[in-house]
Amino acid sequence: MKILVVGGGGREHAVIKKLKENPKAEKIYALPGNGGIAADAECVNIAATDIDGIVKFAYENKIDYAVVTPDDPLVLGCVDALEGHGIPCFGPRKNAAIIEGSKVFSKNLMKKYGIPTAKYEVFSDMEAALAYLDTAPIPTVIKADGLALGKGVIIAETREEAKAAVVSMMRDKKFGKSGDNIVIEEFLEGPEVSVLSFTDGKTVVPMISSMDHKRAGDNDTGLNTGGMGTVAPNPYYTPAVAERCMKEIFLPTVAAMNAEGRTFKGCLYFGLMITKDGPKVIEYNCRFGDPETQVVLPLLESDLLDIMLAVTEERLAEVPVKFSDKNACCVIAASAGYPQNYEKNKLLTIDAGVLPHVYVAGAVKKDGALYTNGGRVLGVTAVEATLPEAVCSAYAMMEKVEFENKYCRSDIGARAMKGKQ
Repeated sequence: MKILVVGGGGREHAVIKKLKENPKAEKIYALPGNGGIAADAECVNIAATDIDGIVKFAYENKIDYAVVTPDDPLVLGCVDALEGHGIPCFGPRKNAAIIEGSKVFSKNLMKKYGIPTAKYEVFSDMEAALAYLDTAPIPTVIKADGLALGKGVIIAETREEAKAAVVSMMRDKKFGKSGDNIVIEEFLEGPEVSVLSFTDGKTVVPMISSMDHKRAGDNDTGLNTGGMGTVAPNPYYTPAVAERCMKEIFLPTVAAMNAEGRTFKGCLYFGLMITKDGPKVIEYNCRFGDPETQVVLPLLESDLLDIMLAVTEERLAEVPVKFSDKNACCVIAASAGYPQNYEKNKLLTIDAGVLPHVYVAGAVKKDGALYTNGGRVLGVTAVEATLPEAVCSAYAMMEKVEFENKYCRSDIGARAMKGKQ
């Protein structure tokens, strides 16, 4: 099979490494890929948002199967366009990808179908939003409606912060058109859990749970990032919580999308908060999370390509999906200054012994060498019997990765280990 993977980050590198395990995957292309992915797939310089370019390449190169992983191309209708040319895909169509593409849509869906989430109000008028904040409970959460590179959510600790967030989104267009509509919702408290799931629109198979570390600094300080590390499984996601989530959130969400004529097939990501009143949805994503994928897929013992094909062909119930009972830890190496100002084009060296455990997010290849080309440069994932061993092993491997101004959080997994006690 000739397989095309759309995207060029650490998540895509993890997906490609897993797909390579299947002997049917004779050729894998990554569009656009990156300098690190080039070791595992043929990279083609076509942007993930260039839908016409992707379709043309897939058609001309007789691609047998496409995996569309990032949010932007999914929301833009990349799967619809490829399927329109007879190319089967893993990933939701445009009308289902709206579950991530519009916060207003997803919140209204949950309200309509009784899926537990934070209380909220929707605003398209800035003055009305500011007036509402005069009496709204504080802290509060302000969300831009559309996609904003994972940065369109602001937790405001004071009324002043909340109002500043509204002005920056709605008047100053910090996130462009994504801020034309906003959601203001109640601040929930409790441990956060990420659960990726395979679904073919009928069956839902949750993957192993994980815990992301979004803040740039140790002890969850500093700005929100795309994710500085992850561990799996998440100790707060107990069998009892998992059972409630399946009954109250996972199956109802898939049923709700079917009822709306928006059948979801692909990877549906549930961002959850385990509150004192039970699990609630913080957000949906219409794809694999990054860097959650980098800890979840290394624990997958079943064949990823076989599962993806079963999702596409709506026969997921027939295919075994088995995960290891081990623990995984992924530590991200970023360029100092991320997520604000950081330098690129630093020589990147990776010890050959750790390469199988490295997922490259931002690097280019020049004259046979790798150079940094992003805020998050790469992730290193260790799989061990226990979480403390996995954490220790991931940090030991990270010492064998070098580039100028390398920055990592030093406490990935600390919260999870505390949760286990």
